[in-house]
Amino acid sequence: MEQYRFTTQENQFTGECLPCTAATFKTIVNSASVNNTITTRQAIEKAIDDGQSLDNWINCANFHNFCLKQAARPRAGETFAALSVEQKLQQWTNSQKMWLPCFIFAVREFAAIPKTDKQGNPLLDEDGKEILFRRRLQSSIRELSCLFMFDGDHLPCDPREIYERTLRQNFPWKVRLAHVTSSGHGLRLVCEANPDVGNIADNQIELGRELGLLGMLGTTGKPVCDDSCIDASRISYAPRMCDIYFIDEDNLFNP
Repeated sequence: MEQYRFTTQENQFTGECLPCTAATFKTIVNSASVNNTITTRQAIEKAIDDGQSLDNWINCANFHNFCLKQAARPRAGETFAALSVEQKLQQWTNSQKMWLPCFIFAVREFAAIPKTDKQGNPLLDEDGKEILFRRRLQSSIRELSCLFMFDGDHLPCDPREIYERTLRQNFPWKVRLAHVTSSGHGLRLVCEANPDVGNIADNQIELGRELGLLGMLGTTGKPVCDDSCIDASRISYAPRMCDIYFIDEDNLFNP
């Protein structure tokens, strides 16, 4: 079997956590579905920012179906109906993003546990044996990868400019992957955790400080440093190949 160091899911909701080899990673980031989802999201955001026509997306059948489903929701339907067209389009593209394939960089392996139905009863295969499934649960982590993920959200500057700060001599962390996020305005770094710094949260805080981002507010008025990535089972949505600034294949995929 090919070497792997972290895991991947087909999507964050129903996908099993499986080994991510270099070949698997390349297949995902080069896939048409990932490219289309991210390209559509960025095109809509740019059209909204520039005040351009949104007719191409407003008349899209997928968007129309999304609006019908949202409007039919018992409690949230009225709230959704009151949104502007721009806000509805943004919700649509965000919902599509949430179904992207994802990576769990901090975890090399999850334990296989019995798959259950909604009532908690074990599901059995045709031979009557329990079906095992590797779920993305903090309690099911079998082995960590010694990698951690850093997110810089809604940066008020070019994400590449922040990435280039990691290139300076004696930068304290070894970067294994760097890419712009699906919004086009964020930066994701995957680095080797430094045990002298502490746990995942400690490494993220100190990396944010080193990059000059700690305490900075992004374009949405919220902190640039995303503090929701502190648990090891946190996902990272797949980027397009063209969004990757740097990848160290030898060390990213080899334990």
